[in-house]
Amino acid sequence: MIDRIVNTTVDDKAEDKEFEQSLRPHNFDNYIGQEKLKANLKLAIKAAKKRQETLDHILLYGPPGLGKTTMASVISNEMGSALRITSGPAIERAGDLASLITSLQDGDILFIDEIHRLNRVVEEVLYSAMEDFKLDIMLGKGPSARSIRLDLPKFTIIGATTKTGSLASPLRDRFGMIHRLEFYDPSEIQEIIKRAAEILNVKIDNQASEELASRSRLTPRIANRLLKRVRDYADVNGDGMINQSLSLKALELLDIDDKGLDVADRLLLHSIIENYDGGPVGVETISALISEDRQTIEDFIEPYLLQIGYLQRTLRGRKVTTKGYQHLGLKNTKNNLELI
Repeated sequence: MIDRIVNTTVDDKAEDKEFEQSLRPHNFDNYIGQEKLKANLKLAIKAAKKRQETLDHILLYGPPGLGKTTMASVISNEMGSALRITSGPAIERAGDLASLITSLQDGDILFIDEIHRLNRVVEEVLYSAMEDFKLDIMLGKGPSARSIRLDLPKFTIIGATTKTGSLASPLRDRFGMIHRLEFYDPSEIQEIIKRAAEILNVKIDNQASEELASRSRLTPRIANRLLKRVRDYADVNGDGMINQSLSLKALELLDIDDKGLDVADRLLLHSIIENYDGGPVGVETISALISEDRQTIEDFIEPYLLQIGYLQRTLRGRKVTTKGYQHLGLKNTKNNLELI
């Protein structure tokens, strides 16, 4: 996959992971945005503490980069519980899951990222663990095989997914709370940038933070990445203070335009317009045009273009909208393009 600063996936580099973790809030007071979700979770946490019970299992879903892992950490801190973090692809066998959940203590929280990618066999073992806090294990093989049931501690599972439709219904039904994380308002992104700058001991003025917020695709992860790159530019080409002039120069160098589109986004739009008169055109054809695989297009390039109304999905394929033409400075006159 192409390396893009506006990718919403977590970078595997240890340095980038450490940078992202250092900016994560640890309680609801420091968590900016998602007000309805926070209100619901605060109520559930207070009720669980009052009854001295464990929290219901929670499913968090929504686009990547909006703070599902961060929210799990905040919930753990607010409950005063230990947090164990894993992911769906990491739990390959039922034995892996058994080893994980038998090591938990009462009140612990197990966070499973990308829970939609759990193996189906593992999912079936998880059903009784979530509902009855029991674990059924098969010992031996063939005629001598027997099943034993182990008692488990009362724990909470927080699952995170970007694809709720890929979750099996029996698994989804075992979550007591299901919440969607929404895209952030530009003002909330600006507050997140200011908070991150304060943690990083970087000075940034209002105009610069507003500029970064407008190009962050309403996503905190992208906002923090842009702040990191602009900070580097300001350290080298200025006195370390991030102002609007420096931020504009840095963003121009990064090739991020005023709507947060990068080279890959504009290449996709231009390819459809120049080769197929704006579409409709199939995704496989687009894949060949821009030399990128279909999954990357569907998961990492298209979503934001669809969200802001620059691209349409039709039964016949993808089509660039009038807003898409206007953003590129082009006018759609049927089969002829004119500069606006």
